[in-house]
Amino acid sequence: MTATAPPPLHLLRPAAKRVLAVGAWLKNTAGLLDGDRYTTSALHGDLGTPDACAALEASVEALVRDARGPIDAVAHDLHPDFHSTRLALHWADRLGVPAIGVQHHHAHLAVVQAEQGLDGPLLGLALDGVGLGMDGTAWGGELLRLDTDGGFERLAHLPPLALPGGDVAAREPWRLVAAVLHALGRGGEIGPRLAPVVGAAAAQGVKTMLARGVNCPVSTGAGRWFDAAAGVLGLSVRQREEAEAAVALERCAAAWLIRHPEGVAGVGPRVREGDGLGVWALFEALLDLDVTDADARGRGAALFHWVLADALADTTLATATRDGLHAVALGGGCFFNRLLSQRLTERLTAAGLRLHRPQAGSCGAAGVALGPGWGAAATIRSHIPTET
Repeated sequence: MTATAPPPLHLLRPAAKRVLAVGAWLKNTAGLLDGDRYTTSALHGDLGTPDACAALEASVEALVRDARGPIDAVAHDLHPDFHSTRLALHWADRLGVPAIGVQHHHAHLAVVQAEQGLDGPLLGLALDGVGLGMDGTAWGGELLRLDTDGGFERLAHLPPLALPGGDVAAREPWRLVAAVLHALGRGGEIGPRLAPVVGAAAAQGVKTMLARGVNCPVSTGAGRWFDAAAGVLGLSVRQREEAEAAVALERCAAAWLIRHPEGVAGVGPRVREGDGLGVWALFEALLDLDVTDADARGRGAALFHWVLADALADTTLATATRDGLHAVALGGGCFFNRLLSQRLTERLTAAGLRLHRPQAGSCGAAGVALGPGWGAAATIRSHIPTET
């Protein structure tokens, strides 16, 4: 534990069990959930460097040493290859307690449950770049139902998008443009559109990869759809930093909306039945824009934010009405996007839903460690009698 660690967070409702949480891969932190007190480590950063991994190990050692009683479980992300997961298994074995994997997007929403003492079933909308799903694929655009026993149900999600080349596609939005074209039956446009930008060999290679379905895992991550839109509109080819494409897309949209305060209402694409929350029709419309025209590019960026927010709002509202639910937790790094957040908030609150967001920490990965702790505590509470 370092001197830069934030002060402990005092929760509105105590957890039933004492849980050590080790965080995930990006922007890693660890924490100890102990009754109504959550102690978090300093930010370690992404676990792709030896220094970050060593810092996590030191923080976990300090959290265990400073615990005010026996630890009941160690919570971790579902991904088996994260250093944090391996460390969780090590400490669970050392302490003689269960290691409990908690799905990443469930964890984002459980943060809100923990902070705000939310009980009873509620909806949760989790939007970010990636997290391993229960089916082994990459998730990130999820509508979940959260239960009081630590469980959840996946109710809806953004359509899956192929990632040609795997993880490299998250750093190179042009690959996602190719994936969109292929999915829409417009694979013949991959070469003409992308060869002038990335070279004929690269464009042809990705086209072949998609046609053969080789090294093209799929993801429902909202972040990948932001990347794809930025690529289609010519705002990003390769990303040097995380979320660079999404930031460029939001800035482009915001600048256009300043010039056009009337917005894009009434000019959205026509959504067909079974159209994946309207995303495919949206991208048909974006692909048909003349992106050499700055105004058309800005309108497309604004349209993306507007249509995506409305699609998510429509699905959430329909589900809330069907299930008689009135509260929605929001979590995940895409909620840093002001345009998306504002439009979603307007739509959901106008319909009478209560929205709950992280208050004490980040809505992104840096604040997620509390979520697995809370989810694990609820899980073992439902299987192990609580102390009296």
